[in-house]
Amino acid sequence: MQRLFSAFPDGKPGLGLLILRLCISVPVFYWGIGDLSASADAVTLVRDGVAAAGGILLVAGLWTPVAGILISLVEAWIAFAHHFAPQGHLLVAALGICLAMLGPGAWSVDARLFGRRVFETPGKDV
Repeated sequence: MQRLFSAFPDGKPGLGLLILRLCISVPVFYWGIGDLSASADAVTLVRDGVAAAGGILLVAGLWTPVAGILISLVEAWIAFAHHFAPQGHLLVAALGICLAMLGPGAWSVDARLFGRRVFETPGKDV
């Protein structure tokens, strides 16, 4: 999993990635849960369930590349399947692809699980 990311930046770049994750995941989760409770079609239930699960994964920063790609696919599907106001869905789909390529940042579960580690070997002090 570590090879999927160039680095897990902290500081201002890490904060920017955290804000980006939140700006993508909150609307996706909101739209997914809202549509999930209102629909009865099996395909729509699966689509909205995947969107809501992807939003939860992005908030935590867990499996960020997978969640970003899933959200991008679902949002592109919604944008092209429905003929009303696709701009928001296309924007979230593009941001999901960007986040999948950039990675989650230092403040994420991915960074804790797969980030770089420092190993200190016991030895003589020089």
